[in-house]
Amino acid sequence: MLSLESLVFNSFQVNTYLVRDEKGNCLVIDPAFYSPDEIKAFDHYISRNKLSITGQVNTHCHVDHVLGVRYMQDKYKCPLRAHPNESELLGNAPLMGDIYGLIVEPIFGIDEPLNDHDTILVGEESLKVILVPGHSPGSLSFYSPEGGFVVTGDALFQGSIGRTDLPGGDYDTLISSIQNRLLTLPPETIVYPGHGDPTSVGEEASGNPFLTMA
Repeated sequence: MLSLESLVFNSFQVNTYLVRDEKGNCLVIDPAFYSPDEIKAFDHYISRNKLSITGQVNTHCHVDHVLGVRYMQDKYKCPLRAHPNESELLGNAPLMGDIYGLIVEPIFGIDEPLNDHDTILVGEESLKVILVPGHSPGSLSFYSPEGGFVVTGDALFQGSIGRTDLPGGDYDTLISSIQNRLLTLPPETIVYPGHGDPTSVGEEASGNPFLTMA
């Protein structure tokens, strides 16, 4: 069965998730480490826990979520996998980095596109890809039915939803995505968001003010 651990990186406090199987195979979701100390901490965590990185995937490609992508490509030889509708955001990452005072090396496109209903292998186990646009055009969530969790990126948070005032965002699309793609999962499913603490599908279905008023 897959399990999940999180490491928090950069000034935006992004949750980088490590999804691992019982043999130590590990998928990195949203590599967001930025500073030399953060990179060292990530490498040390991987080494200390004897994890074998099998790949990287991104829920979306806003600059705060892609700061470690080039490092993953170079050191761990992991191609970038994300939805093709995130290509424009990815290309704008250096410019957005400048706005926030971050030095971001260009990332030359998505190496392997991910689409709705795709399957991502972690060792012999897998995650299901769920398209949840609205926060960005190609936002993805990654769902483990057996593990009982879903990684939602910046689509759904504890008591909140992703912002939609950035380029490519759309409020109505996001609400529809959450209601039709995430809240239809079993209510006990643990939700691991791109920032902040975990919650559950049931808690958000009944208590999230953005959804109960929608």
